[in-house]
Amino acid sequence: MIDYERYVDRLGEHIVTNPGRVVALFLVVTLLFGAGLGNISTDAGTSQFTEDSPAQEALDDVNREFTPAFETSSGSTQLIQRDSNVLSKSAMLDMLRLQQSILERSDLRATSASSVASTVAQTLDPSATTIDAQIAAMETASQSEVRAAARQATSNPGVASLLSNDFNHESVSASATIGVVSHEVPGISSSAGTSGTSPLTDIQTEIQTMTSVADSDITVFGSGIISSELGNVIVDSLLLVVPAAVLLIFAFLVIAYRDPIDLLLGVISLGLAIVWTFGFMGLADIPFSQMLIAVPPLLLAVGIDFGIHAVNRYREERIKDVAPRPSMRVTVKQLSVAFFIVTATTVIGFLSNLTSDLAPIRDFGLVAAVGILFTFLIFGVFLPAAKLYADELRSKYNVPEFGSTPLGNEGGLLARVLSVGVVIGRRAPRLFLVVVVLISMGAGAYGTGVDTTFSQEDFLPPEDQPAVLQQLPEPFKPGVYTVTRDLNYLEDTFESTQGDSVTLYVEGQLRHDSALEEIYRTGESPPESFVVEDRRAESTSIVTVIQNYAAQDPEFAALVARNDANDNGVPDDNLEQIYDELLASPVSSQAASYISDDYRKTRIVYTVKGDATQDEIVADGKEVADKLRMDATATGSTVVFKAVSDTIFMSAVNSLAIALSVTAVFLVLIYQLLEGKGSLGVVNVVPIVVTIALLAGSMRYLGIPLNALTATILSIAIGLGIDYSAHVVHRFSDEYNAGGDLFEALRLTVGGTGGALTGSMLTTTTGLGVLAIAITPVLGQFGIVTALSIFYSYLTALVVTPPTLVVWEQLTQRGTDAPTSVSS
Repeated sequence: MIDYERYVDRLGEHIVTNPGRVVALFLVVTLLFGAGLGNISTDAGTSQFTEDSPAQEALDDVNREFTPAFETSSGSTQLIQRDSNVLSKSAMLDMLRLQQSILERSDLRATSASSVASTVAQTLDPSATTIDAQIAAMETASQSEVRAAARQATSNPGVASLLSNDFNHESVSASATIGVVSHEVPGISSSAGTSGTSPLTDIQTEIQTMTSVADSDITVFGSGIISSELGNVIVDSLLLVVPAAVLLIFAFLVIAYRDPIDLLLGVISLGLAIVWTFGFMGLADIPFSQMLIAVPPLLLAVGIDFGIHAVNRYREERIKDVAPRPSMRVTVKQLSVAFFIVTATTVIGFLSNLTSDLAPIRDFGLVAAVGILFTFLIFGVFLPAAKLYADELRSKYNVPEFGSTPLGNEGGLLARVLSVGVVIGRRAPRLFLVVVVLISMGAGAYGTGVDTTFSQEDFLPPEDQPAVLQQLPEPFKPGVYTVTRDLNYLEDTFESTQGDSVTLYVEGQLRHDSALEEIYRTGESPPESFVVEDRRAESTSIVTVIQNYAAQDPEFAALVARNDANDNGVPDDNLEQIYDELLASPVSSQAASYISDDYRKTRIVYTVKGDATQDEIVADGKEVADKLRMDATATGSTVVFKAVSDTIFMSAVNSLAIALSVTAVFLVLIYQLLEGKGSLGVVNVVPIVVTIALLAGSMRYLGIPLNALTATILSIAIGLGIDYSAHVVHRFSDEYNAGGDLFEALRLTVGGTGGALTGSMLTTTTGLGVLAIAITPVLGQFGIVTALSIFYSYLTALVVTPPTLVVWEQLTQRGTDAPTSVSS
């Protein structure tokens, strides 16, 4: 065994001898970390999770190979029009006039516009190639002429795909349509709309203003709007959650401390932990993301627990008429080891997230682990010194005490309620543990079916917000969010949402005679999730560019015909000449977006159905890629998100396995080194395993998936769960080693430590549970599962641990052996 008491005694002596100096030192360090607060940047949305993903790398390759190397890039704005019949003359004129207004504004950087209305106008007048001419053609045509032209135009499946699912070709009617405006703006990346920043934001916000004065119901949708809401949702969530959490936590801290000076010291300590942690983030250049919103509540959870335990244990000594300094020596001596065990195991739980392939989860694990270390130092050293210093000043100036009785005081109602685990341990410990094992196995098996998701919607506010939130005063009232509502409308109303697609990134020798025929054949017998046009998958590729240009240029059409052996419009000879002619033609920029300069890489973009699931789209994309003899990789945002979803699941499993195994080994070793009883480490793990099983089952039952944030909860449950069980086991070891009876030791443990745990549990579950009202769904779900984790940890620590300790004592056969360690 390690003679740790000598080191703990030194720490306690330094604290009680120089409390003022200790307090001053911590305040100076706080100023140093405070300098880093100004360096904190933010990072929002989904792009932070897709870095280093193979699917994202393939998508980046596509963008790099097939995006022209100019200063400007293309982006688009979708105009969602709703009307009793969007194919009526008046409705189509509304769409055309709005697009005309957008094209006339140079600051909106619009380059072209397309819609069903423009196609109908060109059907009326084939020479109407400009938006002004299309409006003129529509205005001069009669109602019957417009109706006939609309029937003719919508017979093309590509045009019909821009109409809602209720489109009726016979009556020429539909309730919704999508118009598209293209823009050229600086610096649109593949992650625009998912990272929280987009050059299209100001443009699309201005277009929203323009639609507000239009006669028709037209909604603006696009990456700029999404980016704006992704950025705003963090601020709104913080403004909503932080004040509510502070009020609830403060209320419970008042009950737990019952003394204004102790309350002030506890709050100051919590503030120092937050400043140190966020200062570290700024100094380490770690951006503040939506995942890291969860760090402050976690630090509050551990900090509140440490604070209540420190003050409560000190009060237990003071009510024995022991002087302040000796009382603090005993407090530091007993709690330092418990705090160390809790801190080490909690840090292990958080650092297990470093094994994740996702950078935001790794950042979360690192920041949370560093924050817990800071919390240990502040509440294990600063708070005891500040408490002793304050009590000495209080005595010097005759400041009265208000509520100095410890929680769970012997004989109190709370102590009797907390003794339920001891009663079970006295009457039927083995039978109870068998029941607990069976329940845990059932909950764990049920929990293996929990869903795993990753999508942009996880980071966006829900479609419907509680009405009470809109009644809040500024600045707490959340903004109006429309993206989720519009996304759901697009998926429900249109076969394709004009953004859902799978891209095949193809590498091979495209000069081979069979290359284009192979690409063409991939569209045959399309899978279920792909949009179908003329019994083929709706797609764009170098083949469609060739066919479209052949329809415009007779000379090129003749070249294609001479090299088309089977007369299907796809050349299968002299392909290099075909490419050369195409890249020298007026459509060269379009061709270059589908084939590389060395004729060795190409892309095929397939439109997928708006209601298709991630699993279906990814599986179908892989199926089509496998048809090609050339190397083909299915990519696109949906494929990338599915890859991230799979990574999240594996990260959760790996971090759980690592955290649980390393924690178990650590606890066995530490109890063996400190107490000479390594088997107590096993006892310490039992309630944690039960907690994890209950938590997994609850997540599935409540429909809460493993997503970008909740995936960390299993390793967090280990860290926070150890917090509760370690306090119980270590306090029991102290009382048991002091020579007390087994059940007397358990009674003293649940009466003293159990009272502090109860105050900590009530404070942190409400403080973290308030995250459920956050605007971001992923954050709300995290708040719920974290609160559940703390409650289950508390419950198992006080109900499952005592019977487990009884069985442990029976198995180890203590007999009449003398205690091996005393740390009271």
